[in-house]
Amino acid sequence: MRAWLALRAAGVDFEEEIVDIRRPQRFANLKAVGRFSPPAMVPVLLVDGVAIYDSLAIMEYANDACGGRLLPADVTQRAQARSLAAWQHSGLSNICARISFESAFYPEKRTLTAAETSECERLFGVLAKYLADSGGPFLFGSLSLADLILVPTVVRLVAHDPVVPSRDAIEAWMQTLLAMADVKEWMREATPLPPIWSDDYLVPGQPIQLHVIPDPFDAA
Repeated sequence: MRAWLALRAAGVDFEEEIVDIRRPQRFANLKAVGRFSPPAMVPVLLVDGVAIYDSLAIMEYANDACGGRLLPADVTQRAQARSLAAWQHSGLSNICARISFESAFYPEKRTLTAAETSECERLFGVLAKYLADSGGPFLFGSLSLADLILVPTVVRLVAHDPVVPSRDAIEAWMQTLLAMADVKEWMREATPLPPIWSDDYLVPGQPIQLHVIPDPFDAA
């Protein structure tokens, strides 16, 4: 999703081919991808027959393709934006590690644990500071890779409706991201697809308590 959004934001024309990575077809499909992409994984972008693989690399390519406007002009802010992108790419220090992006599409969701809620508060607090420094509406004023790379995280966390004090400070930013035309288009295509259940979603030792949470993307 994040690579797709970056290419769209950069105005890069591309053709999209969906690769089904559900079992058991994932093995044959990813083997086919491996014929032109070393890691045999998705996403991968082919430019004149040359493979650019890994979502962050594709996002950086998108930024270069549009003259660098998806990163701040200031060198320090540019490094900060890249730091946020790298933090997300490395897993956000395992923030909400058991809440996969796929879980955002589950019709029933579990309540966040105390540890997950605490991690949400920490993340939201960090993002609130960036917004306060920039004045918004995005983390560094104008839309950047730092915003786009966090869209899937915003989707999955908003879908679980965490109640934390620092959320109020970034609510407008999150809603701005979710209201973007490209995000709404992506969600319209993804939402009807059958979600894939992950056993890691449930917390060992805790009773199974699934709740229906109003879908914040119904209007998307």
